[in-house]
Amino acid sequence: MVGMSLAACAEPTLVLGAAGTTGGSGVDPTAHPEGSTGIPDLPPFSHCGAEQGCQNKIDLLFVIDNSGTMGEEQLNLAKNFPLLVEQLQALEDVDGTRVGADVNIMVTTTDVDNPSCHGAWVKPDYVPARGAPVSTPCTERIARFTGLGNDPLVVEQACTDVCAPALPVAPSDQFIHFDAHGDNVADGDAAAALACVGPQGIDGCGYESPLEAMSQALNPGACWNDPAGCDDPRWSWIDEPFLRDGAVLAIAIITDETDCSVRDYGIMNDPDFEAVNPVTEIASPSSALCWHAGAACNDFDPATGVYGECVQTNRDDTGLAGVADEAAVLQPISRYTKLLQSLRDQGREVIMLGILGVPEVTAHADVPPYNPTAGGVDDLVYRLWRDPQYPDGDVLPDEWARGVDAAYKQFEFGIGPGCTGYDDAAAVFTGQAVADVRIRSVCESLNTPDDPATSKSEARVRCCIESICDDDFSAAIGCLTGLIQTAVTPVG
Repeated sequence: MVGMSLAACAEPTLVLGAAGTTGGSGVDPTAHPEGSTGIPDLPPFSHCGAEQGCQNKIDLLFVIDNSGTMGEEQLNLAKNFPLLVEQLQALEDVDGTRVGADVNIMVTTTDVDNPSCHGAWVKPDYVPARGAPVSTPCTERIARFTGLGNDPLVVEQACTDVCAPALPVAPSDQFIHFDAHGDNVADGDAAAALACVGPQGIDGCGYESPLEAMSQALNPGACWNDPAGCDDPRWSWIDEPFLRDGAVLAIAIITDETDCSVRDYGIMNDPDFEAVNPVTEIASPSSALCWHAGAACNDFDPATGVYGECVQTNRDDTGLAGVADEAAVLQPISRYTKLLQSLRDQGREVIMLGILGVPEVTAHADVPPYNPTAGGVDDLVYRLWRDPQYPDGDVLPDEWARGVDAAYKQFEFGIGPGCTGYDDAAAVFTGQAVADVRIRSVCESLNTPDDPATSKSEARVRCCIESICDDDFSAAIGCLTGLIQTAVTPVG
């Protein structure tokens, strides 16, 4: 979390989207030879359209946290982008024939700006994405991989390990495109371009707003979605829209904190949402206000520091829970569920992957959509931070050595870690993340429940939540492409 000051900042504008199908069979995301991420002996392409009973257009949006703790996670994700492209190219129809996926992939950050992210620490070239596409190779944005402060963290390897500085690769459009006939990458391929474009850096706003970034990215009137109607010279180079009528929409959100999409920026210096900093003994704002402004927990056990349950809620400027949308200090969840439902109502299938602060998934379904069946959300415990250092407590050893304790972490985030990842083989931590209730709520709203009044099962999994603390995101990529597979090929 960076330092904070207040400055003028316009409130984001509500947007609703425009213009799919439904789904079922697919390619096993683990079915490739040892030492390879490829899928050998691919069958020929087929023509895919409504009359063939399948869909091959896929618009995939990545919303990637670019705050100070995300270097390792961005590298983990980028290393799995070739697997993502290969699995999308291998999508099949019900007869086992490749549909010839026609894919647009756009990348943006979780940074939609916040007045408390402005101050002397901000870099002169700081520009929040606000949902706009990032399509340049990370090597051209290498300064973004140096954090903030007097002794900033530098994680340039999160870019350079996956994108060669001497030969960076990027698409010719605001998105990466590939289909059965080729791609829009002149000096490489789609997988290489995605690996170069994907890493976003670590100097973004510490009040991450992935849900608002998603909504702005999906704004049908934005220049990147409606170039014909665009009068902003910054985007005059765009010829083709990212969002296409009739395409499956897939959304992937990757973040290690709770969503802080703010509606009322007065919250940033509101005493009702501040807590006492145990170091300074002064009430101050922190990322904890994002949790306190959007969550409600019950059945707290003081002996263990564990809550029975935590759910998303609207709070007003006094902290009162359960208020109407128009009184909420964070953007209400309905803003985003309505957006996604409007897309579905216009015939578009919508799916979502959240790589979030939940325990590692320990088992997946063995057929598409390869959704988690054990661990993950099912093992998530909402609780307070605990001393001492990990593994006996929650505080990471390097922080513990600097005098950071559980009381300070509680002040920082308001809720304890949903996961802490450690790679025994490499003897390194792979991440630590706090729990989230807002993104989870939006994601799970996409699932279709079964109607008990009918004999046929209408249940459809459209949300997959994986752990950002995992040292390998290949299973998360498999779940994403499994969801897409079930949307590409309808279930009878």
